[in-house]
Amino acid sequence: MCRGFEWSEVVVLYEDTEFGNQFLSHINKAFEEVEIGLAYMVAFPNSAEDSYLLKELNKLSTKQTRVFVVHMNPSLGFRLFTLAKSSGILSEGFAWIITDSISNFMNSIDSITRDSMQGVLGVRPHVPSSKGLKSFQQRWKRSMILENTASPIPELNVHGLWAYDAVTALGIAIENIKTVNPLLFGVNKPRDGTEKRKMRISTFGPKLLSELSRTKFRGLSGDFQLVDGELKPSAFEIFNVIGTGEKTIGYWTSDRGIKRELSESTSTEQLKSIMWPGDSVVRPKGWAIPTTGNLRVGIPSTRGYREFVNVTIDPTTKHTNATGFSIDIFLATLDVIPFPVNYEFHHYNDTQNIDWTYDDMLHEIPQRFDMVVGDTTIWAPIAAYVDFSVPYSESGVILVVKNKKPFDMWIFVKPLRWDLWLTIIMICIYMGIVLHILEHRDTNSDTDSLTSKRERPRMVYWSPLAVFAFPERNMVSNKWSFFTLLVWLFMAFVLMQSYTANLSAILTVDQLKFAFSDNYYIGCQEGSFMKQLSTKQLHISALRLKIYSSPEEYHKAMSSETKMEAFPIGSPLVSHFSKAILDVTQGPNMTSIEQKNFEPGYSSQDPLSSSISQQTSSLTVYDFAGLFVIVGSVTILALLRSETAVGRKLTDKAKHVIFLIATILELRHKSIPWKMLMVMEIHDHKIDWTRKYTRPCRIM
Repeated sequence: MCRGFEWSEVVVLYEDTEFGNQFLSHINKAFEEVEIGLAYMVAFPNSAEDSYLLKELNKLSTKQTRVFVVHMNPSLGFRLFTLAKSSGILSEGFAWIITDSISNFMNSIDSITRDSMQGVLGVRPHVPSSKGLKSFQQRWKRSMILENTASPIPELNVHGLWAYDAVTALGIAIENIKTVNPLLFGVNKPRDGTEKRKMRISTFGPKLLSELSRTKFRGLSGDFQLVDGELKPSAFEIFNVIGTGEKTIGYWTSDRGIKRELSESTSTEQLKSIMWPGDSVVRPKGWAIPTTGNLRVGIPSTRGYREFVNVTIDPTTKHTNATGFSIDIFLATLDVIPFPVNYEFHHYNDTQNIDWTYDDMLHEIPQRFDMVVGDTTIWAPIAAYVDFSVPYSESGVILVVKNKKPFDMWIFVKPLRWDLWLTIIMICIYMGIVLHILEHRDTNSDTDSLTSKRERPRMVYWSPLAVFAFPERNMVSNKWSFFTLLVWLFMAFVLMQSYTANLSAILTVDQLKFAFSDNYYIGCQEGSFMKQLSTKQLHISALRLKIYSSPEEYHKAMSSETKMEAFPIGSPLVSHFSKAILDVTQGPNMTSIEQKNFEPGYSSQDPLSSSISQQTSSLTVYDFAGLFVIVGSVTILALLRSETAVGRKLTDKAKHVIFLIATILELRHKSIPWKMLMVMEIHDHKIDWTRKYTRPCRIM
C-alpha cells in the first residue's frame, strides 16, 4: 500500500514488547523488498504516561516524514491517537495506517477517540457477510441483554468469531471420530526427565488432530480450513475511518494484491476515494519541509568561482542573497517541482578555520543546513554522510597546463614511416622502367606522338610524377602504358589521401601535447576536495600544491616563467530535486542559463568536448601491402600482354615452359625410340614448339 502511494519513507510506532518487536522485524524485511525506508522507529512502553507520549509525538511533528504506521495494543493505541490529534500531527499532509492489532477493535471505541482518528487507514481480516453471521449477532445481543442490561453491549470482533469457528471445528472433528472412550488417557513424559511437566493426554489425540486438519466448513468468519496447522489466510480489507464508521476502500489477497472489490478478476492496484486527515482529499506526498522553519539552503562564501555562486550580504538586514550558475539551476528546479518550497539562503564561512573546505560545509548537514547548493563535487568519502542529487554539470578531474608548441620543420614527413617513403620511391622508379619497356618499340615512334624519340625515354621515367601535372593522353602511345598509368594514378590517390588525413591528425594532436614533470607545481582550487584527493589518494607531496582562489591567480601563475602545471542522508527531497534537475538540464533553458553565467556561445553539450586520442602513429608499408601487390600484378600483366620485344620474349618463354611440361606428360605414354627423338629435337631447337605437339605422332 505504501508503494502504491509512492511513499519512500515511513515512521513505525510500536509497543515495546515481544509482540511489537516481532512485528518490527517482519515489517522491516517487507519494506526492504519494496525499497521503502524506515525513517524512525519509536517504541512506547505499555505503561507510558500521556506526557511521555505527547513529548515523542511533538518530536515527530518536526521531522520531514509524514507517514506513520501504528502497531500496538488497542488501549495504548487509542490513547496515542487522542494525543496525536491535540499535537496537530493528525492534520492535512499526514498519513496514518493502523494494523489489525487496533483495527479489530474499532467497534468498541468511544466517540472522542473515533473523532481523533478521522482519515486514518486501517487493515484487518475480511469477514464476509452471511445469514449465519447475522443470526449469530442477533442471538449474541439478546444473550447480552438478558445477562446484563445496565452496561453497553460488547460488539463481536474477528477474534471472537475465530474462537467460535475453532470450537465448531473441534466439535465436527470429534463427531467424525465417532467412537471415543474418554477414560483412555496416557501420560506425557517430558524429554528432560523431570516430573513437573507431566500431564495426562488422550490416546485419541493424534487421530483427533488428523481429523481436525481435514475439517472444512463455512464458519462465521468465512471459510475454515487449516493449512500446516494454521488457519488459511483470508483476504484483508482496507478501510478508511470516516464519520461514525469505516468505509471499505479496497481489499488485499496474497495471490492478486490490492483490488477495489473482491469480485474483480484482476488486480487494479487502485483504491476507492479516500478522506485523509484534515478532511483532505489530496493524497499526502509523505514528507514535508520541517516545521522548524523554511528550507535552510547552505551556500559557500568566499570559496570557488563567483560564476557558480556569488554571495552578497545586505549590511542592514543581514539577509543573504546569491546569484550564479548553481543558484540559477536551483531556482529553475524549484519551478519544476510540483509543490511549493519555501527556502532561505545561509552562507557558510568558517572564521575559525581559514582553510575550511567544501567537505566541512557538507558536514554541517543537517545541523545547520537542510541542503547545500554550490559547485560541490560528488565523491565517495563524503557520500557516506550526505545524499547527492544528480549532477547538473559534468564532474571529473581535469589537468590544465601551459601549452608551448615545439618547433618542428620536418613534421611533413611524419605521416609516413621511412619504409613507406622508400617503397614509394622504389615504386616510382619501377613504374618508370615498366613504362620505358612498354614504350620502347622495335619500330620507329608514331608520328602522332607529341614527344620526339630522343625525349621519350626521359619522359617515361618522369611520367609517374608528370601525370599529375600534365594529365595528357598522348604522353604514352601504348594502350598498356596508359592502363599502367591509370593503376598508378589510383595508388597515388590513395597514398595522397592517407598522407593528408594522417598529417591533419598529427597537427591536431600536436596542439594537445603538453610537457609535465614530477617537479612541477600543481595548482588547485581553494576549498576544493582536490587537496585531500591529491595528497591522500594520488600520493602527491603537499609541497607541490599551490592553492588559488580566482581565475586571475590562475592566469598569473600560468603566465609566469616558473614551472607549474547535498542533502541529509535519506532525505526524501533528493528524488524530487534529482528528477527536477534532469528536467532543467535536458530542457531548452539550460543553454540560456549557461550563457548567462559564463559567456555567449558556451554550451556544455559541445560535441567536440569528447576526449581525443593523443597517439597518432605513422603509416607503414604494411598498411598498403595489398595496394602494392595489385600494382605489381597489373604491371606484370601489362608486360606480358604488350607487343614490345620484352613482351614477346616473355610470352615465348612462357609458351616454351608450357610446351615442355605438356611434352613430358605425353612422353610418359610413348615408346623409347620416340622419346629419344623428341629429346634430340628439343635440344637442337629443331621443333617448332609454337605448333601443336602432335607432329611426332606422325613420325611414328
